[in-house]
Amino acid sequence: MGATLRRYLVAGLLVWIPLVITLWVLAFIVDVMDRSLLLLPERFHSEALFGFHVPGLGVILTTFIVLSTGVFAANFFGRRLLLFGHGILTRIPIVRSIYGGVKQISDTLFSPEGKAFRRAALVRYPHQGAWTVALVTGSPENEVADILGREQVSVFVPTTPNITAGFFLVVPRSEAIELDMTVDEALKYIISMGVAEPPRHGPERKRSGTDPNPVPSPRT
Repeated sequence: MGATLRRYLVAGLLVWIPLVITLWVLAFIVDVMDRSLLLLPERFHSEALFGFHVPGLGVILTTFIVLSTGVFAANFFGRRLLLFGHGILTRIPIVRSIYGGVKQISDTLFSPEGKAFRRAALVRYPHQGAWTVALVTGSPENEVADILGREQVSVFVPTTPNITAGFFLVVPRSEAIELDMTVDEALKYIISMGVAEPPRHGPERKRSGTDPNPVPSPRT
């Protein structure tokens, strides 16, 4: 009887935990976006228009603001004005340190020309006898490359289950084994601590050699 109840309890938790967490995250995002309504005069707030708060209107306004900013930034005059504002911010002490760092990271992660987090790879971590899934962020090109050589890759190793934290590593390209799984699949694999393993996308890849921990040949 006890084992049956425990099995039902676990089955119920497996249904409700992801559902509740998903709803909580969505509610948090909507609540944050609804704060954009503070930019509007009070007569345009849902409380004034309908007599009660309508959640989600801020999502529409935020989307409109972001799209309008993108349209503005994509034309010639918008780019010139943004460059002028960028120049001012980079001349202000303290502000330039914060703004410059965040700007560089956002450009790297979200720019269509950027290569960060475009693929997943296996790397040796935290010691030579272990492997972990990492996200490739690029290749060193300046001082680090001068010291270590050009055949290096930069990777980010997320922690489990909090993938917003992790470790930055520079490893030999020969020891970074590119995977067929997507970045999203790799993150799910890491968050689930290996439970949610992605399906195989290509032909089976076998280890070779007599070394108990051989380094597979990287894919080209």
